[in-house]
Amino acid sequence: MRKIKYKKGRKLQHITLEYTGSHKEHKTEMQLFVYDNADVIEYDKFTVLALNTCIDYTKNNWLNIHGLNNIDLLKTVGAHFKLDDFLLADILNTSKRTKLEEQENVLFFNIKSLLPSEYSDNISVEQISFILKDGILISFQEKRSDFFAHIRERLRTHAGIVRTKKVDYLLYLLLDAVMENFYITIEDEEEKIEELINLTKKGADPIILEKIENHRDNFNFLKRSIIPLRDSLYYLKTIKDDDTYNGIQKETFSFFIRLHQKSLELLEQIESDMSSLESASNFYFSEQSRKMNEIMKTLTIISAIFIPLTFIVGVYGMNFEYMPELRARNGYFIVMGGMVLLVIALIIYFKKRRWF
Repeated sequence: MRKIKYKKGRKLQHITLEYTGSHKEHKTEMQLFVYDNADVIEYDKFTVLALNTCIDYTKNNWLNIHGLNNIDLLKTVGAHFKLDDFLLADILNTSKRTKLEEQENVLFFNIKSLLPSEYSDNISVEQISFILKDGILISFQEKRSDFFAHIRERLRTHAGIVRTKKVDYLLYLLLDAVMENFYITIEDEEEKIEELINLTKKGADPIILEKIENHRDNFNFLKRSIIPLRDSLYYLKTIKDDDTYNGIQKETFSFFIRLHQKSLELLEQIESDMSSLESASNFYFSEQSRKMNEIMKTLTIISAIFIPLTFIVGVYGMNFEYMPELRARNGYFIVMGGMVLLVIALIIYFKKRRWF
C-alpha cells in the first residue's frame, strides 16, 4: 500500500545548509515589493546586490524568494538581515514539520502547502517559510507558483486594506492563501470519495478497496500537516501580551485568531470525511458479504431441490430383483413426472417463504 510522507533527504546536522527538497531543478529568483498607502514599487528579478539600495525601511517590504538551490545567495540574504544559521537550516530542510519560532526581533514560520496532484491520487507538498523582522517580510518558496498572485495584484491595484497595514497583516494574507490550498485538497479528496462510494454501489472490484486505503492515507497526511499548524497558530495568538516580540501589532492578532479557527474547521472537516471514507469501506465489505450471501442462497436452493431428486434416483438405482416399479411399462415416465412435480412444488414453497 502506498505510504504518503514528506520527501526525505539524507540525515543532516541541524546547522548544515543544504536543500533537502525535491524541486532542485528550479532556479533561485527574488522579487521585492516596497509599498505603503501612497505607492508601491515592484522589483522583479531582484538581486542581492540591490538589497542595500532598494529596501526602504520607512515603508513595508516584502522579499519573495523562489527556489532554494542557490545556497550562497541564501547565505548572503541571511547575512544581510542578520538571520541565524539555524533559521536558514530550517528553511532548507523541508522534511521538518510546521514550526513557529519567536526570537527577540524575528518571527519565523514555516508551513506545508498541499495541493492534489493533477494525474494521480497523490498529494504534492511544498514547504513555504516566512521571516518577519523590522518591517520586512521574507518568504521562501521551493519553486515559483501562483499561490500569492492575487495578493500581488492587490498590492499593485491598492485593493483592500493590505497597503494600509504593516507587513504583519501581509503575513496573515500569505498564510491564509496557503491554508486555502488545504480546502482545495480536501474538496478534491471529497469528490474522489463520492466517486468511490458510487463505485461501491455498482460493484465490488478489489481496486476500490485499494483506492479507499490510498485516500485514507491522504487524509491522515492532511491531518498530520494541519495539527502542528493549529498548534503554531494557537501559540501565535497567545503572544499578544508577550513583550519578547512586538513585530505583530495588537489589532492584527484578531486575523491570526481567524487562521487558528480555520485550522480547527479543517481538522473537523477531515474527521467528517474520514468517517465518510470509513462508511465507504464498510459499504464495500457489506456489498461483498451481500453478494456472497446471494451466491450461497442460490447454491443452497439448488442443493435443496436436487437432494430429493438424488434420493429418488438412488432408490431406483438399487439392483434388487423384486422391485415392482422396474417392470412397470410406464414406470420411467411416472418417476420422471413425479420428479418434475416435486421440483415445481419445492420452487412454489420457496417462493411463498420468500427465500428467493
